Amino acid sequence: MAKLQLAAKGSIKPRSSAQSWVPAWQDYLTMTKPKVVAMLLLTALVGMCLAVPTVPSLEVVVLGLAGIGLQSAAAATFNHILDRRFDAKMARTYHRPLAKGRVETYKAVIFAVVLMVAGFAMLWHLNALTAWLTFASLIGYAVVYTVWLKHATPQNIVIGGLAGAAPPLLGWTAVTGQLDPHALLLVMLVFTWTPPHFWALAIHRKDDYAKAGIPMLPVTHGIEFTKTMVLLYTVMLALVGLLPWLTGMNGLLYLAGSSIINIGFIAYAVKLKFADQPGHAWATFKYSIWHLLALFVFLLADHWLMGLIG
Repeated sequence: MAKLQLAAKGSIKPRSSAQSWVPAWQDYLTMTKPKVVAMLLLTALVGMCLAVPTVPSLEVVVLGLAGIGLQSAAAATFNHILDRRFDAKMARTYHRPLAKGRVETYKAVIFAVVLMVAGFAMLWHLNALTAWLTFASLIGYAVVYTVWLKHATPQNIVIGGLAGAAPPLLGWTAVTGQLDPHALLLVMLVFTWTPPHFWALAIHRKDDYAKAGIPMLPVTHGIEFTKTMVLLYTVMLALVGLLPWLTGMNGLLYLAGSSIINIGFIAYAVKLKFADQPGHAWATFKYSIWHLLALFVFLLADHWLMGLIG
């Protein structure tokens, strides 16, 4: 903590009058990456609902989502803290509160710790397994990925993506208190989706990552190689996407819906590889976000439909 405070004194400036229009609460909210957390919570909610034949209890849903959300927000805040100097060099992130100096580092650390402890306590109230798995995911993203993997290997997002793929598993264990192969299947879906999602962004922001000295795949292996990897992973995602149907976890509604959006993702990747146009990498990145949301909506809708029929 003392080191972080000393670093803050040397690198963080007080809020200037030009920055005063940004409300302090908005800066703290920004550090939690609310849009990312919202998407994680959707996957966690689907994990909760798929874990039981009917509907999980309201207490489990509220405490589980609140705990997972707070821990995810804490991980995002730690990411802002640890990456603040790199963020200041990149056009996508230079405006972040810590990079701009609108929030002092030690205050951000206190905020993150409070979120982390509160989230852990809520999940502990449900069961120890979910509390510890969520904490492990926080460490995986905020420390293992942000501090080490992100700057050590171009496969950073592949290895580090496991932490971001955990929420559906966390939702499942929040309800049942135990691991299940179907829950791990949900993790596989998000894990396989993460590389083409992020590499599309990395292609769009290649110069940013190069300037910051971050070894993202387009920087180390070139854009063409990265496009090939995006295509391969989208095909792999489509194959993994068949598993919920093949294992009997979901039915025909999921199979039809997931097949359509997976084919769409592959189409974006094919165009990116063989007929790229300015801005298409960004379009692919945006499609991937809607793809994941739709995929989990199909999982949930099909599960409820099967419940009504069965």
